[in-house]
Amino acid sequence: MPDDDHSAITVSQAKSLFADWKSAPAIVLAVSGGPDSIALMWLAARWRRTLTRGPRLIAVTVDHGLRPEAAREAREVKRLARQLDLPHRTLRWRGAKPKTGVPAAARAVRYRLLAEMARASGATHILTAHTSDDQAETLLMRMLRGSGIAGLAAMARQSEREGVWLARPLLDIPKSQLVATLNKAKIAFADDPTNRDTSYTRPRLRALMPKLAEEGGDVRSLVRLAARLARANAALEVLADGAERYLALRNRNDAARFGFDASAFAGLSEEIRLRLLMRAIDRAGHEGPAELGKAETLLAALDRAIAKGEGRLKQTLAGAVISLTGGRIHIEPAPPRRARKR
Repeated sequence: MPDDDHSAITVSQAKSLFADWKSAPAIVLAVSGGPDSIALMWLAARWRRTLTRGPRLIAVTVDHGLRPEAAREAREVKRLARQLDLPHRTLRWRGAKPKTGVPAAARAVRYRLLAEMARASGATHILTAHTSDDQAETLLMRMLRGSGIAGLAAMARQSEREGVWLARPLLDIPKSQLVATLNKAKIAFADDPTNRDTSYTRPRLRALMPKLAEEGGDVRSLVRLAARLARANAALEVLADGAERYLALRNRNDAARFGFDASAFAGLSEEIRLRLLMRAIDRAGHEGPAELGKAETLLAALDRAIAKGEGRLKQTLAGAVISLTGGRIHIEPAPPRRARKR
């Protein structure tokens, strides 16, 4: 990509952005109507026209029903999709909305609806328009929440979710370049006021970015930090894979039961012990994924019990029962919770 963050993206650059997915049978484009996703749709359509054979592109807009303007914006996306010769679908979030945690709930519903649409249309991938600005903001949000290395690696270029691949081709592109691309093509886009609503965390952090940039914490620096943390996280995952094989994590006598030799487990580094414990809980439990802070507390209790030579410890986390007996740590599914009597 060019160094000028305000230059329009060229045809050849667009081909490079989407090259990884040219063999996909079909792709869902998540298009809200804002500049980032409109640019994604326009660039993807232009890229597709350069291919002799390529994936079917389906533009999908999710109307969460949270803003009166959303229906009109979905119609505008549909109009532009028609001009680009792309099929378009609007999916709606039906039913009551939560009173708190609206952004997280809306995001979860959005991905669920997009995944359902992808499976129904034979698409293997969902492409979203996350930019380098989004990556920097995500890193800051997770830092403030005290996330571990995996969380601070921020968003991956591609990951699996809801049974399909979630891909972010614009993750290294600044939002300003996408706006410049649309302005050059004379393509209009919607302005979502919630992006400036400081009652939400992300807009508050976005407003701080100019001050952080003055201290060296600009988008490029934060994105570079996320990439370095992603590299470290990948290395730790390789080490955890090796430790998992070494400990023979899965107990051959019972496919539903996982276990560690306590002394061998204790000899591993703390980060690797934590990752192995969380993997086992996520596999055996039915309420996961395990929360990092709770897993850290559980690991500390296990470490103390092993160090003291105590033979018994039993706790429940994320739908899994974790116990220490006979020099072995066992992780197995917890019994279903009983419904409370009224």
